[in-house]
Amino acid sequence: MLSRFLSIIRIPELRQKILLTLILLGVYRMGFAIPLPFVDQAQFGRVVEKLGQQQGSFGQIMQVVALFSASNLGNATIFGLGIMPYISASIIFQLLGTVYPPLEQLQKEGEAGRKKINEYTRYATVVICLFQSYFWIRMLRGGLGTGEAGLILPDYDTFWYHIVGTVTMTTGTILLMWIGEQIDEYGIGNGISLLIMAGILARMPSAGWSLLSPAFSEGGLDISLGSPAGIDKLLLLAFLFVMVIVAVVAITHAQRRIPIQSAKHVRGRRVLGGQRQFLPLRVNQAGVMPIIFASSLLMFPMFGFAWLARTFAGSEQEWLTDSLNTLQGVFSGSGRGFIYNLCYVALIYFFCYFWTAITFNPKDMADNLKDYGSFVPGYRPGARTAEYLENVMTRITYVGAGFLAVVAIIPTVISTSMGVSFLIASFYGGTGLLIVVSVALDLVQKIDSHLVMRNKPGLLETETR
Repeated sequence: MLSRFLSIIRIPELRQKILLTLILLGVYRMGFAIPLPFVDQAQFGRVVEKLGQQQGSFGQIMQVVALFSASNLGNATIFGLGIMPYISASIIFQLLGTVYPPLEQLQKEGEAGRKKINEYTRYATVVICLFQSYFWIRMLRGGLGTGEAGLILPDYDTFWYHIVGTVTMTTGTILLMWIGEQIDEYGIGNGISLLIMAGILARMPSAGWSLLSPAFSEGGLDISLGSPAGIDKLLLLAFLFVMVIVAVVAITHAQRRIPIQSAKHVRGRRVLGGQRQFLPLRVNQAGVMPIIFASSLLMFPMFGFAWLARTFAGSEQEWLTDSLNTLQGVFSGSGRGFIYNLCYVALIYFFCYFWTAITFNPKDMADNLKDYGSFVPGYRPGARTAEYLENVMTRITYVGAGFLAVVAIIPTVISTSMGVSFLIASFYGGTGLLIVVSVALDLVQKIDSHLVMRNKPGLLETETR
């Protein structure tokens, strides 16, 4: 294994790609040390901590948003919005491509169409950033809805500086988008995915310390059973860490191989074609997108019930206020239980099938097989083959969605049953780990492709004796 790593360093092109990727990731992390200059950062930290203690949900929401967007709203930095506006714009255009014929036609034009769609995506990203950043500045001006003084310094609380802050945060997101594209073009791996993975890995040490710090609170080491940092919790989280990694690797590489037979052609005395091959269908076709969609959508009931509870607070209908507070607790960090997990699993299954229906077109695949003179044994080319592929994808998507549902609810179950912070559970046994392992596997596969091109053993190859 050491010789394989050394072979990576000995290849000049691959070494330069890895070095450039690391430098750009370093620039990305440096941006989180540059806060917005007109925001009272100390007061902002106290307000965020207060909101987290009162509601048990605001801080968690910011952590989830930061997890999926490579952002850091908790410090109000120039990269505060992260890469989420670009991801949102990409998803919007991907969804529009299934219902808007001109975009669908662009998707079928190959590289030229892809470049045009990327150009539209960048324009949409700027528009989304302007709206989101200005909304965030206005929230800071209002004290994040806590009723306290605004978090913008008095001398800078003017419309001009609000626009400056909006442009600054928009520029930060555009810079992150550019960094991701430079990694795609000149570096190694998927740039946007690497930014998200870097943001997750940067939070893992602090999350691990928050788990272990209670063991040193009394001046000694206390890891007894039932303690805040007991050996039972540590072993369970370690077990989940290993098991989720194994499961993610297995489900990422899991495929349903459809046998394909190519038609035979007789030319003179030679018989061409007739080879038997396989069409690989991924079990987890949707990736982590269903979890992102489901967790984002479940934030709306919590906000809605909380707003209704504040609206009816102080009225004569106390039973209505109590009911709304109870419903708000069901979808917040303090009261998540069976109902929340059931809604979470249902949404994950829905978005798994929804995203697979968008990204996987059995009719186009069947037509491509027919054009190349290939067929699935036992099924006529065309409509029958498309129906068969759709049925197979429906069955394997059920398995992939079940895997994502189990991984997604692990943090909620652990945080509620053992009193472990949701941030810790999500990083060391849930969605955060799922994203990190998936991106790391993709990165290793891209490095392997460079090694195999130069007739060198890949990192994932097994030695044959």
